[in-house]
Amino acid sequence: MDANESTPDLASRLYTRMARNLEIARARLRRPLTLADKLLCGHLDDARSGELVGNHKDLSLRPDRVVLQDVLGQTAMLQFEQTGRRRVALPTTIHCDHLIQARADGEADLRESLLENDEVYAFLRSAAAKYGAGFWRPGAGIIHQVVLEHYAFPGALILGTDSHTPNAGGLGACAIGVGGADAVEAMAGLPFELRDPRRIAVYLTGELSGWSAPKDVILWVAGQLGVSGATHAIVEYIGPGARTLGANGKATITNMGAELGATTSLFPVDEAMAAYLQATARGELAELALAHAALLTPDPEVEADPDAYYERVLELDLSALEPHVTGPHSPDRARPLSRLAAEVRDPANGFVDAISVALIGSCTNSSYADMSRAADVARQARAHGLAAKSALLVSPGSEQIRATLERDGQLGALREIGGRVLASACGPCIGQWRRAAEPRLEDEAPDTIVTSFNRNFPGRNDGRASTMSFIASPEVVTALAIAGRLSFHPSRDELRGADGERFRLAPPAPAPALPSAGFERGRDLYVAPPENGETLELRIAPQSDRIARLAPWPAWDGRDLIAMPVLIKTRGKTTTDQISPAGPWLRYRGHLERFSDNLLSGAIDAFTERTRPGLAAEARALRARGIRWVVVGDANYGEGSSREHAALSPRLLGAAAVIARSFARIHETNLKKQGLLALTFQDPKDYERVRAGDRVSLLGLGELTAGHPVECRLHHADGTCESLRLDHSYSDAQLAWFRAGSALQAARSAARSEAQPSEVQRNDPAR
Repeated sequence: MDANESTPDLASRLYTRMARNLEIARARLRRPLTLADKLLCGHLDDARSGELVGNHKDLSLRPDRVVLQDVLGQTAMLQFEQTGRRRVALPTTIHCDHLIQARADGEADLRESLLENDEVYAFLRSAAAKYGAGFWRPGAGIIHQVVLEHYAFPGALILGTDSHTPNAGGLGACAIGVGGADAVEAMAGLPFELRDPRRIAVYLTGELSGWSAPKDVILWVAGQLGVSGATHAIVEYIGPGARTLGANGKATITNMGAELGATTSLFPVDEAMAAYLQATARGELAELALAHAALLTPDPEVEADPDAYYERVLELDLSALEPHVTGPHSPDRARPLSRLAAEVRDPANGFVDAISVALIGSCTNSSYADMSRAADVARQARAHGLAAKSALLVSPGSEQIRATLERDGQLGALREIGGRVLASACGPCIGQWRRAAEPRLEDEAPDTIVTSFNRNFPGRNDGRASTMSFIASPEVVTALAIAGRLSFHPSRDELRGADGERFRLAPPAPAPALPSAGFERGRDLYVAPPENGETLELRIAPQSDRIARLAPWPAWDGRDLIAMPVLIKTRGKTTTDQISPAGPWLRYRGHLERFSDNLLSGAIDAFTERTRPGLAAEARALRARGIRWVVVGDANYGEGSSREHAALSPRLLGAAAVIARSFARIHETNLKKQGLLALTFQDPKDYERVRAGDRVSLLGLGELTAGHPVECRLHHADGTCESLRLDHSYSDAQLAWFRAGSALQAARSAARSEAQPSEVQRNDPAR
C-alpha cells in the first residue's frame, strides 16, 4: 500500500487521537464545541498543556497530509532539500496542474506542456521519488479535485500550497492554504503553527431549486462578507440546508472561502459525504466517518443556538436564493442575476454587454452535477438549432471527471454548441491562457468574459487589466454564452431559434450528484515513490533557467534598520497577483532570481496612480549597494493566492519589511516565514503620512517582543522627521524566525541544538 494513500487505518488512528484530545480539551474548556473547535483540538500537538482554542493565540497542530501543486512545489522541494531530512515525515503528494497552458484543446495543450516543462516535471518527479512523496503527472487533474477524489476525508487536517486548498472542506476536512515554508516544516516533522481563528457560521435552511446552485451560496456569502471579512476566521456551514447539498457542491462553497480571506471553510460530516467516499472507492472511510460523527459535527447545543458560539452568523434560505453573479475585478462585487441587466445598461459602470468568452469547469465547478446541468442547458439550445454566440471553453477538474463526462455525454453536448474542451488543469483560471489569436485583443479596450472559476482580479485570467471577468455558476455561464450577452436572464429573456421562433430556456433538470454508472477512472497518471529513494539525485541542469537551488537567507545582524528607501507605496487592492504576477512568469517559478524580474510589476503606485515598471531593477541596484528597502501597502495587502514568491522575491532582492494598513492572512505568514518584518500602522491613517521620497527607520528591534509595537521614524525629503508606531502579530517564537533569517533557519538551528549534547552531558559518565 502506498504510504500516501488515505487508508481506513490512517483514519481510524486519527479518530482515536481526536477522541483522546477532545476529552482533554472538553475538561479544560467546559463548553460545547463548534466543528472548528473539534477539528483543531483534535489535532493539537499537546492537548494537555498547550494552547487551546478560544483565546486567539497560536495553536500547535499536527497535520495529516501535505499537498503541493507544481509551481509552489518547486520551491517547496528546494526548501525541503535544505532541511537535511531523508524522507517526508507525513503523506505528501505533488500535482502537476499549473503549468499547462490553454491554447487549442486538451490533448494538444498537454503535449506541448510536456515538451516545454519537461525540465520542471523531471525535477519534481525526482524530488518526489527521493523524498517519498507521491507524484501526479500532468493531465491527472487540478490538485484540489484530485485531493477530493483520493485523499480528503472528514476530520483530516490538510495543508496545501494553494489558497483554494479548502476545497477539501466539502468532504469535512480542515484544509488550509499555506505558503511553501509552512508546508516544508510539516513535511520535516514539525508542528504547524496557526493563530486560533475567529468563528463565523452560515446557517442554511431550505433547498436549492430552479437555476440556483451551490455556486450561488458562496457568491451570496462573498457579497455579505467581502474579500477580507473572514480573514483569520473559519467559516462553518451548518443547519438543515447544509445536509441537502452534495459533497461536490459543498466543495465549491469551501473552495471559494479563499475569496473571503478565510483560513478555511467546513461542512459537518453527513450522508452526502459518505456517498461521495463510496463512489470514489473509499467505502470503509465512509463507514468510519459516519461511526465517528460526534467528532465531525458541531455539538447539538451549537447548532441549536449558533449566535452563542460564533462571532457572526449569516442566515440563508436556499429555497429563496436567486442565481448570483459577481464582478468585475473582485469576487465580492455580488448581485442577483436579476439586477445585472440594469447595471449593464448604466453607462456609469462601463460594462461591455457582449461576452467574448465563457469559461466553465475548473477545480471549483466541474463536478458531475455541475456539468450535467450545463449540458442540459446546451441540449436545450441545440434542440432549437442554436450554438453559443460566445466562445465556450471547458476545463475538466481531473482525468476522472473528464473520462466520466466523456462517457456519459456531457462533454459531447457542450461540444455540439461550440464548446472546446481544455486539459484537466488550471489553465485560464490562473492566467495560463493564450488569447493572442484574437485580433480584437491587441488593444486595451474593455472586454467581458464570464466564468465559473473562483477569482477575477484584473489580469487574473488573461493578463489584461481591462478584461472584465464575471463569476457565476456553470449553468448560468452556459446560458450567457448561448445568448452572447451579459444582460441576458434565462428565466425572463427569450432566444430566437434557428427556425425563427422565440423560446425561453427552462431551468436545468435536477442532476445526480454522482454518476449512476460510477466514475470512469481514465488514464492512470499517478506515480508512487520507491520504498527507499535516498540515493537518487535531484534532476537540476547546471545552467538551467527554470530550476536553481536556494541558498539560506542571512541572519539578522542585530542592528536597527536605518533610513531605508521606500521602494513603492501601493494604493488600493494589492494582491499577490500584482506583487508577483503569474501567467507567462510561471515557467520561472523554480528559478527565484529569474522569476523576481516581475517584482511588484502590477502594483499601483500611490503617488502616480499607475504601475511602476522596473521596480525589480531598482531593488537589485539597492541590493548591490547593500541597502535594504521597504514596501508600504494599503489595506488587506497580499490578498489572493497563497503565492509564496510574493514574499520570496522581495526577500531575495533586499526587502527588510512591509508596512501596511492590514495584511491578508497567508501573505502575512509568508513574509514572517522568510524573515521579513510584516508591520501594520497602529493608526491606519498614518498610511497617509508616508510621502514620496521618504526613508524609513525601524528602531528598538533588539528589544522587540510579542505584543510590543515598533518605533518607526519617517525621514521626509524636505529634511523633516516624524515618528509613528507600528504593530505586529509576531509571537516570541516567530520573532526567532526574523532573527535567524527565516523560519527554516530557526528550525535548523533548534534541531542542531537538540542534537548536540551539552558539555555537561558529554562529560557525564552516567550517560
